[in-house]
Amino acid sequence: MENSLTNSERRVGIISWALYDWANSAFATVVLAGFFPIFFKQFWAPQFDTTESTFLLGTANSIASLSIVLIAPLVGAMADHLERRKAFLMTFTALGVVMTGGLYWAGEGEWFLAILLFVGGFLGFAGGNLFYDSLLAFVAKPEHLDRVSALGFGLGYLGGGLLFSINIWMTLSPETFHFADKTEAVRFSFLCVAVWWALFAIPLFLFVSEPRKKKRQFSKKSLSGGFRQLIQTYHQARALKHTFLFLLAYWLYIDGVDTIIRMAVDFGMSIGFKPESLIIALLITQFVGFPAAIFYGYLGEKIGAKSGILVAIVIYIGITIYATQMDKAWEFYFLAIMIGLVQGGIQSLSRSLYTRIIPKHQTAEFFGFYNMMGKFAAVIGPFFVGWLTIITNSNRIGLLAVVVLLVLGGMLFWRVDVEQAEKAVQNDLEK
Repeated sequence: MENSLTNSERRVGIISWALYDWANSAFATVVLAGFFPIFFKQFWAPQFDTTESTFLLGTANSIASLSIVLIAPLVGAMADHLERRKAFLMTFTALGVVMTGGLYWAGEGEWFLAILLFVGGFLGFAGGNLFYDSLLAFVAKPEHLDRVSALGFGLGYLGGGLLFSINIWMTLSPETFHFADKTEAVRFSFLCVAVWWALFAIPLFLFVSEPRKKKRQFSKKSLSGGFRQLIQTYHQARALKHTFLFLLAYWLYIDGVDTIIRMAVDFGMSIGFKPESLIIALLITQFVGFPAAIFYGYLGEKIGAKSGILVAIVIYIGITIYATQMDKAWEFYFLAIMIGLVQGGIQSLSRSLYTRIIPKHQTAEFFGFYNMMGKFAAVIGPFFVGWLTIITNSNRIGLLAVVVLLVLGGMLFWRVDVEQAEKAVQNDLEK
């Protein structure tokens, strides 16, 4: 069905698909990396000292990641079994929107309620990404996977940065927006994310076509069929040697990347940077990330996705080591620029490379494993950083845990043979 699309229909599909990144990146920017860590320390958990709140924040991130780890492969298999990836995406989007909006009603000191809503919002965000990623194979031609994947991440950085800028303006000048104070402005920002996410997700559901060969309705057989397909896919992934090796490598290096994203603001606050400086740094990352991600898509087509990812891993190792030494605001801004240059690139090229080395008719279940590995890693990363910070009483030493993950991931990824992986998938399909 996707092969019969006209060029105009394909372009509309690509733009509509990429706009979902614009939509849900508001959660990643405003909630995950921006206001939630700061607001958690200052409003929801002011009764704890910095090391205790860092531990709670790391634990919250780990619980959120563990939640998606437990369900991603199964729901992915069910979506492929039913051939209803968009329906599952809509369900998780609704969950994320409702739970994120609910943060507005979490009162001062209600740290446990805030964590519950955050975990639910993250579950909707990460679960939705599973099905969003799985649709890439249907909207882009194989030769354009790097470019289209990068477009999604690029629009995500731009959209997330734009809404974040408006929300920051709200907090800096609450009276302009008729808010009582900065606290009310920050709380309203969570509602803004929910509306933004819901609104810009609509084009994907209207204009992205999902081929369906069979018409199956959800039932108990869908669940059992999903379990059977999950087991089959696991053995299939193990048989695809280089695809499985990529998953192991991705598990490690994306953990380092995600941990930096999630814990950067908390780390900056813990070593004495003002919240205003950290917010500026996040905006720098967003707006640098937009053109950098687009450029990385073209770079992937020129030098190969594998080479681009390896370059990004090396830069991330340098960034992490540098971060443990910084003590001035301008150094944090420089760090933000460097992260912006490679963050979207490593994410988009990982997605497009993986799309190439999995069976097209099983994208949701294979991306279930992809998300499982990425998010299971994120269970370890933030918790490991928080735990190491507690036992050493040093946020700087705690951050060094990220370097270990990046190095190990890079060493495994070096051994992935992309051409052999593509041939193995083709041979698997021909059996």
